Amino acid sequence: MTDLFSPLTLRGVTFRNRIGVSPMCQYCAGEDGKPTDWHMAHLVSRAVAGPGMVMTEAAAVTPEGRISPGDLGIWSDDQLAGHTRLVNAMAAMGTVPAIQLAHSGRKGSRLPAWETGPAVPGWEALAPSATPFQGYATPRAMSEAEILGTIQAFADAAVRSVKAGYTFIELHAAHGYLVHQFLSPISNLRNDSWGGDFEGRTRLLREITRATRAVIPDSMPLGVRISHTDWVEGGWNTEESVMLAERLKALGVDVVDVSSGGLDAGQKIPLGPGYQVPGAEAVKKGAGIPVMAVGLITEPAQAQAILDEGKADMILLARAFLRDPYWVVNAAVALGRIEALKIPPQYDRAWGSLAKFKTDPAIGKPLPPL
Repeated sequence: MTDLFSPLTLRGVTFRNRIGVSPMCQYCAGEDGKPTDWHMAHLVSRAVAGPGMVMTEAAAVTPEGRISPGDLGIWSDDQLAGHTRLVNAMAAMGTVPAIQLAHSGRKGSRLPAWETGPAVPGWEALAPSATPFQGYATPRAMSEAEILGTIQAFADAAVRSVKAGYTFIELHAAHGYLVHQFLSPISNLRNDSWGGDFEGRTRLLREITRATRAVIPDSMPLGVRISHTDWVEGGWNTEESVMLAERLKALGVDVVDVSSGGLDAGQKIPLGPGYQVPGAEAVKKGAGIPVMAVGLITEPAQAQAILDEGKADMILLARAFLRDPYWVVNAAVALGRIEALKIPPQYDRAWGSLAKFKTDPAIGKPLPPL
């Protein structure tokens, strides 16, 4: 049995519990890609409640790798000061500050998610092949020089991430963005060494992983987010994800963040509580690598059960943290683990007293709701 509030160590970094804040695009960085006060409020307020890790939204490694003009970026040294300020604030709360490095590919040059249509002014989207995502402009197929430049851009972004103080990096290879586009035979129609069979379609991610691992400290854990299936017949599938995870493990990846979908509008997703957990379990057991589970995990007992059953090593939540920034605290109350919380002294009167209330036999009353 793995306790939700037990620590997890990957290389030289220890996460104080098995709960993480998953990346959530905010579309509010401005066209310079720099973190703003919104990022400070959004991410640090989640860190206050004590999750083991808080990860930024997808940070574009090039300007044309953004989804929208408001995407966070880390393609320039000019963006470092804002990232450093954000990292320091999150780390002061005791959480592991993490960053997700990404390139949108053919799903770029769009307005924020709550609006529709292309960005104005926009930019030319790049992809493995000139096949558009449904409702998007047709991208330009990347030249080999552009592919090699993208690999270098990920490595350069990783160097900046280390300089900013992030202690965990995740490479985004899921949700229909550029790296996932190379993985899937639906979107990768190339007949050169960057496409075709499994070896060719996985080459970009393997080269990005190799380049990233080479420029970050040995003590720094590296993760990769994948969509374990496209949920489309003839697309990327769970069996290939297990094979890929084995290759990534050999290249120095420490954990795989297992999501799904996002590549094709024809996907048929069987939505339900924990619907992506079977994919995480398959990768964990098939590749022998730690995994993070995501996807409609909302209840503390549900999260604990996933760990109890050995299906994942860490639980990531997104919308649940939007609804309740203090999900970690409420989970500790629900699971009887108040003593495991690391509560800032400014909040101790509200939550620290609960530990005494819980353990004082003279009181003998149930915990009040928060």
